[in-house]
Amino acid sequence: MKWFVLEDIDGFFGLALDNLVQLLVIVSLCKYVLGFSDGLVYQKILPGSAVSLLIGNIYYAWQARKLAMAQGRDDYCALPYGINTVSLFAYVFLVMLPAKLMAQSQGMETPELVAWQVGLLACLGSGLIEIGGAFVADKLRTITPRAALLSTLAGIALTFISLGFLFRSYANPVVGLVTLAVILLVYFGRVKFKGGIPGGLVAVVLGILLSWMTGLAPVGDLPNNELGLFMPQPVLADLWAAVLSPFSLTYLSVIIPMGVFNVIGSLQNIESAEAAGDHYPVQSSLMVNGLGTVAASLFGSCFPTTIYIGHPGWKAMGARVGYSILNAIFITLICVTGTLAFIVWAVPIDAGMAIVLWIGIVIAAQAFQTTPQHHAPAVVMGLLPGIAAWGAFMAKSGLRAADYGTQEMTAFSASLLDNFKQADLWMHGAFALEQGFILTAMILSALTVCVIERRFVQAACWSTAASVLSLAGLIHSYQWTPADTALSLTPAWEWGMAYAVVALVFVSSKYLVIKD
Repeated sequence: MKWFVLEDIDGFFGLALDNLVQLLVIVSLCKYVLGFSDGLVYQKILPGSAVSLLIGNIYYAWQARKLAMAQGRDDYCALPYGINTVSLFAYVFLVMLPAKLMAQSQGMETPELVAWQVGLLACLGSGLIEIGGAFVADKLRTITPRAALLSTLAGIALTFISLGFLFRSYANPVVGLVTLAVILLVYFGRVKFKGGIPGGLVAVVLGILLSWMTGLAPVGDLPNNELGLFMPQPVLADLWAAVLSPFSLTYLSVIIPMGVFNVIGSLQNIESAEAAGDHYPVQSSLMVNGLGTVAASLFGSCFPTTIYIGHPGWKAMGARVGYSILNAIFITLICVTGTLAFIVWAVPIDAGMAIVLWIGIVIAAQAFQTTPQHHAPAVVMGLLPGIAAWGAFMAKSGLRAADYGTQEMTAFSASLLDNFKQADLWMHGAFALEQGFILTAMILSALTVCVIERRFVQAACWSTAASVLSLAGLIHSYQWTPADTALSLTPAWEWGMAYAVVALVFVSSKYLVIKD
């Protein structure tokens, strides 16, 4: 088994391009949504990301070569690995941005620092869950219906990923729609370009050219002081500050399910690799995935890593183990030298956003394609809380865009609800759904699957779980801040009682409903 084959170059372009787009998104969201400084982004977050990607890519390359040598084969393809797209958006919009707004509402001097520290804690929590999940992954998958897991991810993919980039595509249609057309041709139409040029590379290069022609590029001023050698540094003090902060428990309803989803998603991708002929041990593969995420948090990155979907595709193009090593080297170099600042300057996120939009579409479509057809209503049920959370986010963002939610205009209070009712918008329900919506989506979808299959006692168990989570304050419990709504971690009595009654309804139906 050679360390490098010629086809690894094609695999490298595909994986490196995917990771590069994730890094461009990280820089864009951190700077323009969270307001992080260049120093924080380029000297702490990106070097931390490099550590996590270096660990996983090198290990999975070594793992593939070791297994190939043991079996006397030369066609093992390393598991693809990189930053988790869904977690990236979830932690920015559902953890760090709310933490920043809450810190601002409390008059803290450095709300951006608070947001980063909370993001570190969320990343650490996700990594620890992934490590623990390596020992119980199969059990988790057995307990939770696939529709519940995939539809919850699909809700995030449709809203916080796809819709945001769809808006941006139509805001800059010459770049957005043309590159989207290329992505559709390549990934849905299975069109191959002459010379074996990767379709994603064609889309990004075309996007760069159109961006410069239409004035979207360059982005800002030419970087002056970003070049250098920014070696990863431990950030244990900041992690400890996050543990001691009043926000440390507020976002458990996001961290816990996202960690579980990362475990299940990686497990499914390992199974996908096995279906393509490459068997990988589940426990060690998931363990290293979790260790990569923990390492990210320890060295400054807020963004978990994962085993990527698409191993059969990389294997089919002939990539083996070298593409993973090349990706590790490339990503490390651009992250620790500040080179990414010049890439961000020359390559606007619009040039690569079609790839991210495609990822969101694929995740949402997968929820319907890989679940039993008669579970489709459960998939739809699992989508609704994510859509509700997006709607609540949009409503609050609109108010903030109109300069509400400042110290001069603290409009975020219960009086808003009556104003929304006049437009037949029941925002009390939307704000309640928003808190812990990932857990709510999973539960609603799971109990719907149980009802469809007439397993009413199991449906009652899921509803009871929702009641317990409500009374624990992990879902539906919200409080007003001057610029947002936030999880209050106090009992949500009304919803707790409602779910308990629903559980009784399911149990009693076994005895009261006429059977077919």
